[in-house]
Amino acid sequence: MPTQIFVNMHVKDLVKSKAFFEQLGYHFNPQFTDENAACLVISDTIYGMLLTTGHMERFVPKGKTIADANKTTETLLALSCDSKEVVNATFGKAIAAGATEARPTEDHGFMYGRSINDLDGHIWEFFWFDPNALQNPS
Repeated sequence: MPTQIFVNMHVKDLVKSKAFFEQLGYHFNPQFTDENAACLVISDTIYGMLLTTGHMERFVPKGKTIADANKTTETLLALSCDSKEVVNATFGKAIAAGATEARPTEDHGFMYGRSINDLDGHIWEFFWFDPNALQNPS
């Protein structure tokens, strides 16, 4: 079985967050979704666990607090896309659903990316790169 990743993140309004990601074309696994958490299916092996405040606090070690993603950045979530057009389409859907642009578009020819702040301030990057431009290490 391939390794799976479940990225756990705090959201202020689970209903709004679910609607946001559904507008981007994602869906949720109902087996791991309830009023406290929603399992965002990104791929067959990548999931985002959107957790309400009280639920997230259950997993945070004593002495630590949940970061406010609008004020600090702990991680950048980068998702590959099949083309520049898919990057732009995903970015456009996110902006239409209430996201804000995190950084200007980056176009390096062989690599292209756009990034957003989601409704809770988490930074998501959508990028494409030309696999033919990668050099094999010697």
